[in-house]
Amino acid sequence: MSMFGDGLDAAVQKTFTRPAPKTAGPQMRYLVKQLGSTRAVAQMLRISQRTVERYVKNQIKKPRPDLAGRLEREVKKRWQPQIRAKARANAASTGGIVIDARARMGYTAPIGSTDQDRIRHLTVALPPVYAARLFEAQEQGAGDTRLQEIAAEALKEVYFQDGGRRAGSLEEIRFTDIEHLEFEL
Repeated sequence: MSMFGDGLDAAVQKTFTRPAPKTAGPQMRYLVKQLGSTRAVAQMLRISQRTVERYVKNQIKKPRPDLAGRLEREVKKRWQPQIRAKARANAASTGGIVIDARARMGYTAPIGSTDQDRIRHLTVALPPVYAARLFEAQEQGAGDTRLQEIAAEALKEVYFQDGGRRAGSLEEIRFTDIEHLEFEL
């Protein structure tokens, strides 16, 4: 499970104008339409081509739990690509992104200051430049570690340093033990 990647995907999915198909038959038909053949869908889902055909014809209606999860994930990954692209472009150019996190946060600072890690619950609006960096890193296949570094850097600038108005000598932000993470476009 990728906490940051899934969080970014969930934020984008909230902008969809129509709900994705919920049952197996319509989901399979959608994937067959997107990929062009039942064979391609079967290979992607790691099931037989005949099984895909039976779902398409509604001869099978209830998939196994593991197949249901893969099916839903693949449909949501492909659902409304233009709306998804528009939401990402808007967040990266003008809107920015809001991060709501409950995690252990601390920082490296000069000697004599209180840099103790502690659990903080922050809801912070990040500027578009950080939204663009997060989405770009996600598209390039960056893992949760890299996305977490970008989010920590954004929190350092926006929350801890307040855009350069305070705490200018902070060196590094520690962003660990994440209990809750949610993004909003």
